[in-house]
Amino acid sequence: MFVKSILKPSYQCIIAKEKDTLKATINQLETKDIEAMPVVENGNFKGMISKQDIYQAYFQSGQPRDEFLSSTLVGDIASHGDLYIDEQAVFEKTLTTFKGYPILAVVGPEKQFLGIVTRFDMIEQFESVFGMKKPGVRIAFTSEESTGRLSRLADIIKQNHANVISVTTFDETDKLARRIVLKVEKNDNIDKLSSKLEKSGFRVLDIKEV
Repeated sequence: MFVKSILKPSYQCIIAKEKDTLKATINQLETKDIEAMPVVENGNFKGMISKQDIYQAYFQSGQPRDEFLSSTLVGDIASHGDLYIDEQAVFEKTLTTFKGYPILAVVGPEKQFLGIVTRFDMIEQFESVFGMKKPGVRIAFTSEESTGRLSRLADIIKQNHANVISVTTFDETDKLARRIVLKVEKNDNIDKLSSKLEKSGFRVLDIKEV
């Protein structure tokens, strides 16, 4: 999955401009009940501005609150110009890019602002990967790292008429093994499926209805 398939497009985003005052910006953040927004100028991503950025800059300024908010511009304190991800990047890359902000800008060539991805989007996608929104039976097991093992797993699933909700794998290179979490729809063949996995060399660790 690519980032561009889940982004909130630019025309739906709330943005700040470099010449906006902090007073107008904090009002925007509070009115829309959001913590941060991208700073965009001439269609290009410039950085991020958040409530925390504004409060921190205010306390460091030593100025009266109203004077500071009215005279200071977004461009004066905007930061994290590197807090973006390319539209062609794979979704997993968002995990290491957020850096504590609730949103992440998505850009095209020359840092053209295309939209945002939120932490909520990220969590929702991982819930989908693990099939968390659909009830079923979760089977966790390990498999040796060898050619044809996933093909064998597919055969076992087919033979036992299991309807797959999700399959995820976790590498254990130090043990030359791979952990696999299989979630299937609940049926009367779960015990048979588990037994077949064991007989085929997969070590079943846990079976749980979720």
